[in-house]
Amino acid sequence: MAVSKHKRMTVGDLRALKGKRQLTMLFVETLDEAAAAAAAGIDILSIVEPVWSPQMREAAGDCFVQVGLIYGQRCTYEDYLRAAHAGIMTGGDAFYCAGSLDTIAKLAAEGVPVVGHVGLIPARATWTGGFKAVGRTAAQALSVYQHVKALEAAGAVGAEIEVVPARVATEISKRTSLILMSMGAGSGCDAQYLFAEDVLGYTRGHKPRHAKVYRDFRTELDRLQDERIAAFKEFRADVESGAYPEEKHSVPIEDAEFEAFVKELGTRGADPRRFWNTPV
Repeated sequence: MAVSKHKRMTVGDLRALKGKRQLTMLFVETLDEAAAAAAAGIDILSIVEPVWSPQMREAAGDCFVQVGLIYGQRCTYEDYLRAAHAGIMTGGDAFYCAGSLDTIAKLAAEGVPVVGHVGLIPARATWTGGFKAVGRTAAQALSVYQHVKALEAAGAVGAEIEVVPARVATEISKRTSLILMSMGAGSGCDAQYLFAEDVLGYTRGHKPRHAKVYRDFRTELDRLQDERIAAFKEFRADVESGAYPEEKHSVPIEDAEFEAFVKELGTRGADPRRFWNTPV
């Protein structure tokens, strides 16, 4: 399927902007969110593989799109490569991969723009003590730096850097060519990355420290859900009472045609084979 051409940034454009201005990045899950981000001038969108589609590419407009290849669903290098090529065919600009350095190097060798992950990596949080900040000791901070340099050597073009002290992330960003996408790692990186659900205020459960809420969609969504339930209850009550359907909801038929139909019913008997030889 042909992909619409937009004036969106390339990997080369992002690299040229490193150290010159902060980029904006959002994780979106719906066509409406993608379209709103494009209209707002957001630079980069993160869209996970299960919802990535030509329709999402169109909705994303001029946004550079990082397609998330799901760790655990994709296991082998071949899994990742096939998924990346499928994503490229639908207009993906780069591909998030939390796989091994070997997998990332192989993807990069095939010309796939790969984005890795350092700091708190949710899929591997057990190795760094769970869902908490990473890099608060000199040893941990050095480990994050070494991971960044390993991704760079493997051929990655960028990395999400999550919940790392801002001063640490800033120093690392100065020492790498990778585009560092800060999720709770301060303003010294190259892009500021938030989830649309946090920005719009409808996150359920834990809200991370770095999230900033700009609107209260949760109250409105809860109100709309209450309205859905109320409408469905009214529909059920109408059906049970006979109030629905009314005459205006049904297809009419002329009295003469209906009477002819009923009369014909009385003459045809019950042989279903006669139906197939009867012209409409």
